[in-house]
Amino acid sequence: MAETQKPVILVAVDESEHSFLALKWALDHFFVSKENHKFKLIIVHAIGSPASFLGMAEVGSSEFVKVLDSDLKKSAAITIQKAKDICSSKSVDDVSTEVSQGDPRNVLCEAIDKHHASILVMGSRGYGAIKRAVLGSVSDYCAHHGRCNVIIIKKLQH
Repeated sequence: MAETQKPVILVAVDESEHSFLALKWALDHFFVSKENHKFKLIIVHAIGSPASFLGMAEVGSSEFVKVLDSDLKKSAAITIQKAKDICSSKSVDDVSTEVSQGDPRNVLCEAIDKHHASILVMGSRGYGAIKRAVLGSVSDYCAHHGRCNVIIIKKLQH
């Protein structure tokens, strides 16, 4: 008999404490049993392109762009390692990771489709209405455009 594939849970991480809070929440709620997890965990991290940091103008030398690109990749590696360490601390070692370049909204929605995800778990930075309108909200976008259930974890103030 063919092995049935486990439903996929994607967890979006970036450098923020909110994203790591969301990862911990997902591990505590979906990966409680240490022996046999019912879900496949994929951690997704989006990195911007150097051009997105420089703006549309052709500013900076090619050497500067190379250094910026290198720094973005190093930062991504640190973020992914921190996420893996959190998973290991919760005895979840069967985890896949994916780093993609692009706007986080698009990267996450594309990952949902690519992996046929059942659930996307992500943090909320808690921006107010004006800041969210100006900067855009990745979680709002994914909740409206992602083709799976989206769980947005908020940091509760006590």
